[in-house]
Amino acid sequence: MSFPTPVGFQSLLSRYQHIRAQTEKICTPLTPEDTVMQPMADVSPPKWHLGHTTWFFETFILLPHLPGYQVFHPQYAFLFNSYYNSMGSRIARSDRGTLSRPPLEDIYAYRRHVDEGMEKALRDKQLLQDASLNAVLELGLQHEQQHQELLVTDIKYILSCNPLLPAYLPKPEAVSSVFSGKQPQNEWCTVTAGMYTIGFQGTGFCFDNELLAHPVYVAEFQARRTLVTNAEYLSFIEAGGYAEFKYWLDEGWQLCQQQRWQAPLYWIELDNEWWHFTLHGLEKIDLEAPVTHISFYEALAYANWSGHRLLTEFEWEALAQLHAHPVEEGNFLESGMYQPVTATQAEKTQPVAQLLGTTWEWTYSGYFPYPGFETAPGAIGEYNGKFMVNQMVLRGGSCATPQSHIRPTYRNFFPADKRWQFTGIRLAKR
Repeated sequence: MSFPTPVGFQSLLSRYQHIRAQTEKICTPLTPEDTVMQPMADVSPPKWHLGHTTWFFETFILLPHLPGYQVFHPQYAFLFNSYYNSMGSRIARSDRGTLSRPPLEDIYAYRRHVDEGMEKALRDKQLLQDASLNAVLELGLQHEQQHQELLVTDIKYILSCNPLLPAYLPKPEAVSSVFSGKQPQNEWCTVTAGMYTIGFQGTGFCFDNELLAHPVYVAEFQARRTLVTNAEYLSFIEAGGYAEFKYWLDEGWQLCQQQRWQAPLYWIELDNEWWHFTLHGLEKIDLEAPVTHISFYEALAYANWSGHRLLTEFEWEALAQLHAHPVEEGNFLESGMYQPVTATQAEKTQPVAQLLGTTWEWTYSGYFPYPGFETAPGAIGEYNGKFMVNQMVLRGGSCATPQSHIRPTYRNFFPADKRWQFTGIRLAKR
């Protein structure tokens, strides 16, 4: 990992408290019953997220660095370890929904206990001089922000499985006007051929999978200014895109048939009209908004049908180097929209819109290490490296990503069949 220069304890403590509070704010609208649900293995119960992010700070900071710290419960390490083999055994990922106990109130007590310990650690000036502690602390904060996005997408899937289709929150009308108006379409931006330096080069934080910046030749191409809309994707559906194998990779086509995909996840056809489940409840499809909740296979099939293609991750980063707009202009977690919407008025003035925020963009690039990548020693080395196979890279962040968590070099990754994240399409052509 790459980490920023340590800051004073007051600002560090404030940032820690803000991030921890944001996680609990996400869970505030939930009932205790909501927090224990796990309708599929990819989704973790919100209660587990609350415990796991707390376990991270207890395990990697408080136990090794704070003298006299006492663990809150000796069995919580088994319950809330995610995939760190070097940290001992753990409950199977698919069994996290069996945790009716400990009760939710105990998990919040666990968070308070660890937060008190962290406040002591962050007020210890001697501890703050420890570069390794600062590095792990920053990783813990970034890790919790990752789980904030997962919380939003997991909550959406959990509520969608309820026959009542309950809303998580009402739509924030006060900000919806910022994301309104007709979406620019069929406009393209040219990226000239040349050598582009790919990878993180700054002095702040990044994950290890972004490190080792290296030159990559990118041939000239054109990228769509905006993301593919629901209206455009609906045309693909109505043209029989889900019934014509020639647009699909064979593996995706077989999955499409087995799972009987006919539209993006959460789309429902009622009385010849398309609706979709959102975190604000069941709503009619906004035809101007970007399509989302599609797999890589669907994104590629649409691109093939439209006569275009997907960007590679290197092309995406070259595009971002030329035209990345300020993150403040994007639709992130902080907007409260929790849904892809049309480009903001500020974004519409940029050469490329919706590049950061709104939806993660599938790229036609497998998730592999950059040249020279080495897995870090110890448990922290299990964070990214061991997942570099059978996954596709996504770029740009989404409406569920915390604004301060994203950057143009950020490499997200998921298997090609996953649909429950806010995933979308940007097209490219020569």
